[in-house]
Amino acid sequence: MFDKVVRVAVRGFRLIWASPNSAIGLLAGTLMILTGGRVRSRRGALEFFGGWPSRIFSRLPNGPIAAMTLGHVILGQDDHCLERARDHEHVHVVQYERWGPFFLPAYLLCSLVLWLRGRDAYHENPFEAEAYRKVP
Repeated sequence: MFDKVVRVAVRGFRLIWASPNSAIGLLAGTLMILTGGRVRSRRGALEFFGGWPSRIFSRLPNGPIAAMTLGHVILGQDDHCLERARDHEHVHVVQYERWGPFFLPAYLLCSLVLWLRGRDAYHENPFEAEAYRKVP
């Protein structure tokens, strides 16, 4: 009984700790829903796909992205992209649970420093490197 209470408390803390980032994801997800997108729950995260913002993912200057994570919210181009990227994105969910509100600033700062040094701001970012190590 005590173990279950502890697990629930830890889960609640992780949700709250990551919630500032999840709130940003929920705003983007709402835009997706309002423009024809869909939402579902998978493995403790909400997945939004379709709608107008998902089209931006396919037209980014450095190439398309399949999905991105904001806290416990995963935004994807479509169902197929989410299927392909789900395990990778769930590594980021765990990172958000670990870093909480500091995740986005830390991620962006790492990317900026790498970019300023002429390196690959995405693949060499330690957060992405961890996700690719865990999900090749």
